[in-house]
Amino acid sequence: MTAVAFHFNAPDKRAYACRLLRKAFLKGARLVVLAGAGRDVGLAQALWTLSPTDFVPHCRESDSHQTQSRSPIFIAGAALPADFQADVLLNLTDAVAVGYDRFARVIEVVEQDEGDRTRARQRWRQYQADGVTPERHDLKAPGSAG
Repeated sequence: MTAVAFHFNAPDKRAYACRLLRKAFLKGARLVVLAGAGRDVGLAQALWTLSPTDFVPHCRESDSHQTQSRSPIFIAGAALPADFQADVLLNLTDAVAVGYDRFARVIEVVEQDEGDRTRARQRWRQYQADGVTPERHDLKAPGSAG
């Protein structure tokens, strides 16, 4: 069964996602990021400018198959890539990803904004309806990772 974790109270979803992706890459993980329609370009650009000394390799749907096959991180827009193998899905969209259950882990990032929190509650209920019990990670809590 897929493990789902919500990371609540991110001050900036994109910046938090970039740090999370850098950490995952350094640990050797392969991830798919569902960024949302039109947001994939901004996330890819943010990874390029994350740090002057770090490089977080990634690809997008428009990249060649060769680039995609060698990248540890696939940034998708509106739909999950069919043939990219990864264990972790980072969902930055407002809906539960169709096909999320093919991943061992799903991470949902939620900003402090009340609208984003409301949409996260809807996703939480959808996962529960699917028989998944999500974990909650409060990024504002003392000792929380983030």
